[in-house]
Amino acid sequence: MKLSQKALIAINTPVIRRRLMDALGSTEFTISRYIQKNSDNLTKAAALQVIRETTGLPDNEILEE
Repeated sequence: MKLSQKALIAINTPVIRRRLMDALGSTEFTISRYIQKNSDNLTKAAALQVIRETTGLPDNEILEE
């Protein structure tokens, strides 16, 4: 699974990237790379929880098939 373009744009802010860093135990450079490449690591449960809480998007707008 991958994130939708809408979700990728929404999470590409310093505040949300920092929360993803904490949730995934990664560096900011790694999170930025995940966003650029739409990495599967962004669909891990911890990352999805942060994305849901910070963007307010429902799952059908966060994930694409």
